[in-house]
Amino acid sequence: MKTIMKKAIILIVVFSTIRGVAQQDPQYNLYQYNQMVINPAYAGARDAIAIVADVRKQWLSFPGAPTTAALSVHSPVANNKVGLGLTIVNDKIGSKTVSSGYANFSYILKLNNKTKLAFGARAGYSSYKFNFSEVKYKQTDDAVTADLAGTNKGSIDIDAGLYLRTNTFYMGLSATHLNNGKVYNGDFTVRDTTGVKDYSVSYILRPHVFLTMGKSFVVNENFLVVPSIMLKNVMTKTTVDVNLNFFAAKRIWFGGFVRQGFGFGGLFQVYVTNQFRVGYSYDFGTGARRQLGSSHEIMLGFDIKKNKSKMTSPRFL
Repeated sequence: MKTIMKKAIILIVVFSTIRGVAQQDPQYNLYQYNQMVINPAYAGARDAIAIVADVRKQWLSFPGAPTTAALSVHSPVANNKVGLGLTIVNDKIGSKTVSSGYANFSYILKLNNKTKLAFGARAGYSSYKFNFSEVKYKQTDDAVTADLAGTNKGSIDIDAGLYLRTNTFYMGLSATHLNNGKVYNGDFTVRDTTGVKDYSVSYILRPHVFLTMGKSFVVNENFLVVPSIMLKNVMTKTTVDVNLNFFAAKRIWFGGFVRQGFGFGGLFQVYVTNQFRVGYSYDFGTGARRQLGSSHEIMLGFDIKKNKSKMTSPRFL
């Protein structure tokens, strides 16, 4: 029965490692059009009341693969000196479901007529539910029950960030889980035909650090070229996304990206009206990761301004 105990232990470990080495946070491609999901200092950066809904289905060929839904609302207030926002995220992977809610705050400092620097913080609560009834074993005759001394857990979560922007340039630096919240720290019990065995298991939220940077180059009044990068560090592992986007006819964003250690993807965003935009992304892995299947992400965004005839400036993503 030693294989049974190994499966039970692996079940816990996989919760925090299935997305990549030590990665716990959801993966987003359309963060380029809504950096609020990775940086609380972005609150208020669109100079409008911005409402964004995002749904991602990852690795369609992989059973129990991640499904993420996020909703964010933010706006500048106090003469554009402060940004306030709310973020709600539901993330399901395998038999683990995470539901999180955050309040966002940013202080926006105007350095000169073209440059603004925002200091942001986000605090909230993440609820973790482990549903072991959804676990399927290869050997159907394995008789195992696993308890985590109660399967509903949670933790307070604190993030922070910086966001610098001009009319043609942006740079963001942010970090999640700064408080190293403990979701679970206790005994894991395996019951099988050989008896009962206890194991010590912990699940701690590890900081994820994001560095984003992008620059707009004007070809003419109807066409922009915007290269950008994102560096992500989780514990000792750093990965890089390299992106190249284009903005055409003052309505359409489109482009592609390369993700280190995974593969390639494409994305676009269309301003259906001056206030309503729709985004979509597709990505796929290369090599052995190709077997995971493709991923799809859809985003709907609303920008509500006092002057509704004017479109929110697309100078940055």
